Order: sequence, then structure tokens, then C-alpha cells
Amino acid sequence: MDLLILRHGEAGRSSQLPGDSKRSLTSEGRQEVTDLSNGLNSLKIKLDRVFTSPLLRAKQTADVVAKSLKYQGEIKELDCLKPEGSRLELYLILSKLKQDSTILVVGHEPYLSEMISEAISQSECRINLKKAGLAKIKVTATLPKIKGELRWLLTPKHLKKFA
Repeated sequence: MDLLILRHGEAGRSSQLPGDSKRSLTSEGRQEVTDLSNGLNSLKIKLDRVFTSPLLRAKQTADVVAKSLKYQGEIKELDCLKPEGSRLELYLILSKLKQDSTILVVGHEPYLSEMISEAISQSECRINLKKAGLAKIKVTATLPKIKGELRWLLTPKHLKKFA
């Protein structure tokens, strides 16, 4: 399984918003995600499934990428992809998918960096996934914890150069 792990784009901060879950992408954040999507298009990425955190900025990020890659399936919101979500719950969901799938998950920090670190290292390892940053892991096991090989760790600037 190829697991693409994407952090949402830059989101605005506003004292008028009723909470963190309603923060939307800024115009710069939307542009970063669009550039990233164009880079993925040039790499001929085809998605089998898309999972996103239900927080607005993550959903917007997933929508932009899915549309750009002409993904026809459902974008499934998972509470386990919230910042305080359970990675073990996500691993259980992933374990039920076909092993030759390409899966996109969109979420938040520090959840995603911790998941990447856990997947690729037996010991202390710290990954810092930038906003609109993307990692690709070739998953070799999903239970009890995800394990695999890191294939990419790209910033939005890297992906923009692919476009």
C-alpha cells in the first residue's frame, strides 16, 4: 500500500470564528495545495481512497487535491484524523483496504509527523511535516501499528517544481 500523508494548507486565524474546527484555508494555503496537486498530477498519481479530518481546512485541502487528480470516489471524513484522534483506529481502517491501494490521508500536526516517525523507525525519530507538505510511505504492515519505508518527504516548494 502506498500511503500519501498530507498536512492541510495554511489556515487563517480569526477571533470571529467559533473554534478551531471552522478555520479555512487562506488564499496562500489554497495556492500551496493547488501547486502541490499540480505536482502530483505530473507524477501521474491515481488515488484509490481519500480520508480527511473533518476540520474545515483539512476538508478543503482534500477537496482541492481530489478534484485536481480527478478522484471519483467519496472523500471520507474520519474523526480519528482530528489532531487528538486515535492513530490505532486509523491503522485498523487501513488494514481492511487492498494492499495494492494508493491512499491519501489529510490531517494535522503533530499527529501526522508522529505517525510517519512511528511507521519508519524503531527508535526515536522526529519528522516535521510542513503545511501542505506530503510524505509517501510504502506500507508493509498496518497492525498493530503502521510500518513501512519512507519514499518521499516533500515540501510544497518541491512539489511545485514537479508541475
